[in-house]
Amino acid sequence: MADALPHSLFNGIIVPTDEVRISPFDRGFLFGDGIYEVVPVYGGKPLRLDAHFDRLQDGLVALEIANPYLRARWTELVHELIAANDGGDMGVYLEVSRGTGKGRDFLPEPEMRPTVFGFCFRLAAPKPEALQQGIAAATLEDIRWQRCDIKSVALVGPVMLKIEAKRRGADEAILVRGERLAEGSSSAVFVVKGGRVATPPASHERLPSITRLVVGDVLDALKLPLDVREVHCDELLAADEIWIASSTREALPVTRLDGNAVGEGKPGPVWRRAFDEFQALKQREAG
Repeated sequence: MADALPHSLFNGIIVPTDEVRISPFDRGFLFGDGIYEVVPVYGGKPLRLDAHFDRLQDGLVALEIANPYLRARWTELVHELIAANDGGDMGVYLEVSRGTGKGRDFLPEPEMRPTVFGFCFRLAAPKPEALQQGIAAATLEDIRWQRCDIKSVALVGPVMLKIEAKRRGADEAILVRGERLAEGSSSAVFVVKGGRVATPPASHERLPSITRLVVGDVLDALKLPLDVREVHCDELLAADEIWIASSTREALPVTRLDGNAVGEGKPGPVWRRAFDEFQALKQREAG
């Protein structure tokens, strides 16, 4: 992720990023007690903003945190933040914590006022070598908690998994639970065999990925079948293609898994069609 841009959102106001001050007694800092979203922006226009707000609302409901703004106000604030940072292609990070207390108590104080923070960073186009050669991934046992559908700011599990994947020479960790595919440490995962694309269904084990939905729309446009079902680990070993997808990386081909070639060891033809259509979809939705 690139450096933060000069202006940020703090409790409803656009301010210089270097002037944001958050209390050490904020529950986001003390407990990881909050929700976040990352929204991709192309040509100054957020991609699937309503879907991100839906997921944000679901997370806040799950943690019993009051949503600080109505949908219309959230939309205004995101567009103000984008404009303050001169638009273009960027990512918008939004975080809502339960708020600041008087000390450290596991039980929240009643009627706390949520803290809202947001910043922007430039989205970099995928590196040419990633598109030409693909990326490496490592399969790791999923050590995260049991409510991965909540986009919580408590991300020490994925951080540990990312570090271990890097130690193994990989760009991403593909997580498994027993004999089933969970997801990537910060991505959705797709498996291709015989021209059919499969991805695991939404559940408490997985984040309801917005980019996964976008890839689904891409495949619909291409009239390619998508099987939403449990994917077994042996399917990873036998796959013709594996992809990962996320807000900041779009859809990338995994061509090496645990040091072994995936398929022919190069980006596959189904991914290439999906990637090209993904770029076209971005252009259409950015106007």
